[in-house]
Amino acid sequence: MPHTVALGEPTVGEEELQAVARVFASGWLSGAGPTCREFEEKFAVSAGTAHALATSNCGSALHLGLSVLGAGAGDEVIVGDYTFPATGHSVMWTGATPVFADIRPDIWTVDPAAVEAAITPRTVGILAVDVFGQSADYDELRAIADKHGLWLMEDAACSAGASYRGRAAGSLADVATFSFHGRKGITAGEGGALTTDDSELADHARKLHTYGIAPALSREGSTDLPIPSFDEAGYNYRLSDVAAGIMLAQLERLPHLVARRGEIAAAYAQRLAAVDGVHAPVALDDRVHPWQSYVVTLDPGIDRGAVVHHMRGNGVQCNFGTYASHVQPVYGFSGSLPISADLFTRHLAIPMHANLTEEDVDRVVEVLTDAVAGAR
Repeated sequence: MPHTVALGEPTVGEEELQAVARVFASGWLSGAGPTCREFEEKFAVSAGTAHALATSNCGSALHLGLSVLGAGAGDEVIVGDYTFPATGHSVMWTGATPVFADIRPDIWTVDPAAVEAAITPRTVGILAVDVFGQSADYDELRAIADKHGLWLMEDAACSAGASYRGRAAGSLADVATFSFHGRKGITAGEGGALTTDDSELADHARKLHTYGIAPALSREGSTDLPIPSFDEAGYNYRLSDVAAGIMLAQLERLPHLVARRGEIAAAYAQRLAAVDGVHAPVALDDRVHPWQSYVVTLDPGIDRGAVVHHMRGNGVQCNFGTYASHVQPVYGFSGSLPISADLFTRHLAIPMHANLTEEDVDRVVEVLTDAVAGAR
């Protein structure tokens, strides 16, 4: 059998190994050190913001962002429904309640009209999700937030390298958060980041991410004995300098990786146009899609389980898209969000990463075509 075509695969090599070697040589491997600061400075430039904070993962960045924005017990936060449940979980971690809003049927990001309809006197903010990397409708969401006196937050977990109407993902809301998990476009295996233009929010997040005190780097080189005082309970949400070194190398690769995945997405779209019952994803002209995942929509009546069984059995990895969060029992959500619920049952993620070859793309489409034909 030919080699397995992986659903996702990092692009790493000698540059990342050299970066790790430099961190080893520095003697500072733990979190929030000089390599983290270098990465934060460069990532802030990439995201078009004044501040970036490297975190242990995107979940910790989400929690920090919501915490410094002030979400807490008794509050409601409107959340784009179609997302991995880390988004909704992070709201619950603050004591607030996630209120899920339905999505656009074309690009699957939260529908601004659904957001406005979900606002109550308890609503304090909007948490939009850039689904599979494509930005949500931030101009419309900002107008709604300003109208109702709410803050706006961007879950940009999949969005490194994306942009919306000429503005980089990460700069589109009061606070944004990124993931560097192994499936993401740039990765250190794990990790995340928080970005913002607000200096007070950035300083508070940095304090909370190191147990509630300034990181040790701020005391490095002192000839005195500064002893920090704890006046707020924080967390250990720091990224190690080892991972930050990898991320510096990955950040250098980012333009190439986004361009290559865009080429692969175009190749898929061309080939899938001839496949009955399978619909390619939509990429809008006013935003740059970084294609963290490539998710197709199957026609109703096609047995997705049978499609998956055939594809995996023929060496092509695949998976469902993401979650309709509102149907997850942990949330106890009673509303009906029909678009998200429907797509949750019909989406199929097929291989997408920068290492795919033209032959891989042809094989994926061939196997998918056969799978769909046998699954009607």
